[in-house]
Amino acid sequence: MSLNDTPRANRLHIAIFGRRNSGKSSLINAITNQNTAIVSDVAGTTADPVYKSMEIHGIGPVVFIDTAGFDDVGKLGTMRVEKTKRVTEKTDIAIVVYCGEDIEDEISWTNELRRKKIPVICVVNKCDILKNVDKICENINRNCKINPIVVSAKNKSGIEKIREEIIRVLPEDFEAKSITGKLAKDGDVVLLVMPQDIQAPKGRLILPQVQTIRELLDKKCIVISATTDKLDSALKSLSKPPQLIITDSQVFKTVYEKKPKESLLTSFSVLFANYKGDLNYFVKSAKTIQNLNENSKVLISEACTHAPLAEDIGRYKIPKMLRNKFGENLTVDIVSGTDFPNDLSEYDLIIHCGACMFNRKYVLSRIEQARSQGVPMTNYGVAIAYLQGILDKIDLF
Repeated sequence: MSLNDTPRANRLHIAIFGRRNSGKSSLINAITNQNTAIVSDVAGTTADPVYKSMEIHGIGPVVFIDTAGFDDVGKLGTMRVEKTKRVTEKTDIAIVVYCGEDIEDEISWTNELRRKKIPVICVVNKCDILKNVDKICENINRNCKINPIVVSAKNKSGIEKIREEIIRVLPEDFEAKSITGKLAKDGDVVLLVMPQDIQAPKGRLILPQVQTIRELLDKKCIVISATTDKLDSALKSLSKPPQLIITDSQVFKTVYEKKPKESLLTSFSVLFANYKGDLNYFVKSAKTIQNLNENSKVLISEACTHAPLAEDIGRYKIPKMLRNKFGENLTVDIVSGTDFPNDLSEYDLIIHCGACMFNRKYVLSRIEQARSQGVPMTNYGVAIAYLQGILDKIDLF
């Protein structure tokens, strides 16, 4: 896929970690053969994480994340380091840059990244001016059990070895996930129910719909779409029931009541629960909704940061459904974008959006954070299906 048609969320996320002035930005420029990142001799030039989407020959669409030095100091420096730590939640592959004999911090970061099961590439940069390169490499190998790559970003020596190593350590399951899985196959008629209400962006479809349609076309399915009010007409126009109906979760029950018994039924959000996250955990967590009461506290998390619209699903409809069931005193907190509490212990349940704007690694990091703190976490579609009493009647895989 080209640069223009691959969303950032679907790109391989490669993050560069290291000290200030270790040559992280120069390394990105050398790997991509572009002046992508700002380079300066001034320590701390990169303050916040910088995301750069591009194509790398032999690897495909990627996003490089240039981070602030993890040795930054002062009050602002501490905040920058914290943001650098949060980048690990999105990282598919980490490159740790070493550039001197004092490598205690680099070793610590390397081992912590590996503890998080992130593939790590150790790079000794500035070999054109460094002394004792062999000693540094031996130290890395002894403490991290990794053979580092020796490079000079300035002279562009050793850069091709980094590209080769990225391919070698690429996670086996990267891009292996299918949105529709086994629910759709070549020749199947698939009906998409897509309400075009106030929340639908004018003149275009939302990303989960676009990506699902593209996959169905790639699978050679016959794709038909209709708004909710035209569902009956769409079904009557077909000579036989569609093999699969995919609906917007907000009209789940309406579609369920009208669907032919022969047709499978799921929603875009439920599909993305599996595509981006851990569907089994989401389903298990949704069943804990029955344990809520009017004193419970729920966190709703949206990936998007758009201005909320009237009857927004996350800010209005789901809270209303919960309060109708458990009482008006039920507390609902809402966060959006990359805002996500470190301490989740005060919540009885987390309900996440479909996360089409996040890469899978980031969603799985949030799931693991919730799981480790004993907090159930589900997503919009799975939660709505449970609240409407049809979770056990829809098709998940």
